[in-house]
Amino acid sequence: MNKKILIDLIGLLLIALIGVVGYKLSPLLLPKSDVTVTPDAQCNLQQNPCAVGLPGGGELQLAFGTLPVPLVQAFPVSVRVQGEAAQQVEIDFSGVDMNMGFNRQRLAAQGEGMFAGEATLPVCVTGRMVWQATVLLERGRARIAVPFRFVTGEAH
Repeated sequence: MNKKILIDLIGLLLIALIGVVGYKLSPLLLPKSDVTVTPDAQCNLQQNPCAVGLPGGGELQLAFGTLPVPLVQAFPVSVRVQGEAAQQVEIDFSGVDMNMGFNRQRLAAQGEGMFAGEATLPVCVTGRMVWQATVLLERGRARIAVPFRFVTGEAH
């Protein structure tokens, strides 16, 4: 009977360990944000940079270095943050109508509020596709999410 209790106890400990590890790793897959800021829906990232005002003042601007945005090819991404300094900036690309998997890049600080890096959009359809590029900004003690939408595979 003692051996069965020991095996049950080990099983419970393994389940608890898996729960703790899952809880600790969940921010990597489902980032938490304290504030979500919605940009102007009229801005078209396929034609020009888009900017949005930030809570507490300042502005965030997202720009793609290659227009129109290519599929399955690296393209430059830059984020400019004015106002309160940002400690970290990441950009997460996701298909609005189709799950395209985990596609997040941490942008490197360039100084004076600039962050830059490269991203690649995967492809599984050759036609029109709506994407969401969510900029995740750590600023002070808050994490701000700014979801920008854009379309690939159509005339601009």
